[in-house]
Amino acid sequence: MLLESQKCSLISFKHKELVSCVGWTTADELYSCSDDHQIMKWNLLSGETTQVVKLPDDIYPIDLHWFPKNVGGKRQTQAESFVLTSSDAHLHRHSGGARFLIKKRQIFIGKFHLISKTGRVEKSVEAHCGAVLAGRWNYEGTALVTVGEDGQIKIWSKSGMLRSTLVQQGTPIYSVAWGPDSEKILYTSGKQLLIKALQPNVKVLQWKAHDGIILKVDWNCVNDLILSAGEDCKYKVWDSYGRLLYSSQSHEYPITSVAWAVDGELFAVGSFHTLRLCDKTGWSYALEKPNTGSIFNIAWSIDGTQIAGACGNGHVIFAHVVEQHLVWKNFGITLTKRRTMEVRNVLNDAVDLLEFRDRVIKASLNYGHLVVSTSLQCYIFSIKNWNTPLIFDLKEGTVSLILQAERHFLLVDGGRIYIYSYEGRLISCPKFVGMSTDILNAQTVSLSNDTLAVRDKFDEKVIYLFEPLSGKPLGDGKPLSHKTEILEIALDQKGLANERKIAFVDKNRDLHITSVKRFGKEQKVFKIGTMVHTLAWNDTCNILCGLQDTRFTVWYYPSAVYVDKDLLPKTLCEKDASEFSKNPQILSFVGCQVTIRRADGSLIHISVSPYPAILHEYVTNSKWEDAIRLCRFVKASTADEDQTLWACLAAMAVANKDMKTAEIAYASIGEIDKVQYISSIKDLPSKESRLAHILLFSGNVQEAETLLLQAGLIYQAIQVNINLYNWERALELAVKHKTHVDTVLAYRQKFLDDFGRKETNQRFLQYAEGASIL
Repeated sequence: MLLESQKCSLISFKHKELVSCVGWTTADELYSCSDDHQIMKWNLLSGETTQVVKLPDDIYPIDLHWFPKNVGGKRQTQAESFVLTSSDAHLHRHSGGARFLIKKRQIFIGKFHLISKTGRVEKSVEAHCGAVLAGRWNYEGTALVTVGEDGQIKIWSKSGMLRSTLVQQGTPIYSVAWGPDSEKILYTSGKQLLIKALQPNVKVLQWKAHDGIILKVDWNCVNDLILSAGEDCKYKVWDSYGRLLYSSQSHEYPITSVAWAVDGELFAVGSFHTLRLCDKTGWSYALEKPNTGSIFNIAWSIDGTQIAGACGNGHVIFAHVVEQHLVWKNFGITLTKRRTMEVRNVLNDAVDLLEFRDRVIKASLNYGHLVVSTSLQCYIFSIKNWNTPLIFDLKEGTVSLILQAERHFLLVDGGRIYIYSYEGRLISCPKFVGMSTDILNAQTVSLSNDTLAVRDKFDEKVIYLFEPLSGKPLGDGKPLSHKTEILEIALDQKGLANERKIAFVDKNRDLHITSVKRFGKEQKVFKIGTMVHTLAWNDTCNILCGLQDTRFTVWYYPSAVYVDKDLLPKTLCEKDASEFSKNPQILSFVGCQVTIRRADGSLIHISVSPYPAILHEYVTNSKWEDAIRLCRFVKASTADEDQTLWACLAAMAVANKDMKTAEIAYASIGEIDKVQYISSIKDLPSKESRLAHILLFSGNVQEAETLLLQAGLIYQAIQVNINLYNWERALELAVKHKTHVDTVLAYRQKFLDDFGRKETNQRFLQYAEGASIL
């Protein structure tokens, strides 16, 4: 999805004093707390504003956080309580929002309060000496963390009982956030950011993040990225290892608030008279200058379409994200209003308006279909007819992800994954033990016509594979496991189901490819790239592109590693990518065009040669003569692509066991030794023998041996192992089948004689005593 020019529609309402914090209960209902001691409820559907409760005069609210909606895997219909942190003295915030100055007295107690949705204070706890500056529930709702002016971090139970004091330092801690696994805490210490694990004896990660005091932090559970805002008038984006990904220019005033959208694709930034909407990579979509004073707190609605801000002049400001932009081939679609989309066909400049009953939450345009989810329904449009969409009701109406394949699409709605056909029919609901949909995004889920891949949340080395039509685990049901954590996965989109491949990037930024077939035997995982930051499969054929280090690379036939590893480097196309600046992202690979988003938000379109895609089509349809003619044509017209296309054809021909074409292709790239071997394969008398030697050519020794044994070609199976110097396996086969033991011993003896060595293997010595070698 491309987000081009995003704007914010603004409405504001007023408390009598500074508004310190806000929090959403549903997508259309918000609570706000102010220094006027009031907790107000705002209903955006009816436009009503009501007072929930008037707090005692000695409670000055500072931070608010609703109890999580998803607890123990069971999703609640709505949050029923929240934690409110406070001070019993009036705090004065200057325009920067950093320093808390005590007006009443120097020694005071900070409390947190557990308050029900109706405004009843269930429990008040004296938590810190000084103001309790922030309080946050973990994602499971099993623990509460509070931080205060006394420099302490405390962990509390769900009922408000103190479990532990995690940190004690000499400076106030202004902000805190839980890590995605609820096992680590991110907090501020002056100009430093620190990540501390809850378990003892784990090293604390600490780094200088800003040149001024850090006021706010946020840590997203989906993308695992960190936001920080400081008195140095900058906001920054970090990864969870403390590496800087983005640093903003200095603003006019200190940054007083930052907050991630739930899905981790956007974040909002608040400052004095300033509200900014940004992409996850840091660049800015939109900037608004409302007359609000400093925005001390920002909260995103559950569906990620609205922002609320707590303002220094007593206002509560609301902003709605619009003008999201989708592009596919010759169609451009823009969300112009909350419930309106504009479709433009650039070929004929035709414009269609799509009106929806409810607010649009998510949309996806691909494979000739537009899928739109609103707060209650899902709409499926065909690009051939925009007037009559298929409509069905959603299960929960909180869609956080839409993924499309050619034949069906996936919705993540609430706590479940649903796969629907483009006719609106529910196909399946895949699930596995411990599945958590909260962290699923386009990097951790991938869908093709016959496979669904989902990376596990709790063990990031594991990928679960499903059949979309049945929702059952693929093959023997065992997941795909890797030796290190996996960051991004992508399934190829074309070809047969038993040839489906998955590419993934691990924590070391190595790119791997493997087959999704899982029937007992562990599939080989091949490493085909290093320092890969982003990747994408082509939508019409199995061509892969990626950005690795400073190079843009296209793997025209990644499956070449299964046929001939030596060919893979010859099937690549590489271009210099230094012009893309730091951290570019591949958005799409449609047809012959790759769309890349640079770190500054600008789009770059790269054209890829059309010939490899044509070659894929010829091979898919077994048009080998046409494939050869294409390679010869390219050789005559573009010398640069000559070797690449012939190398692709050679690998494709061997994979499809067309040795005549393979011989021509290998000869064209000068692989004479392989041409000779292929020529010898063609002269073999039996079909089974030829197939076995093709498998050997591809390095599949075990499969070749099995095929020969099943065909009764015992001697050839033994000879294969002799030629590969697998002496013990050759002897094992000879003894098992009671044939050619003497032949194995003779070859073994000749091998030892050539190197002037004596036999030391007891098994060979044992059989040599009872066999004569001629």
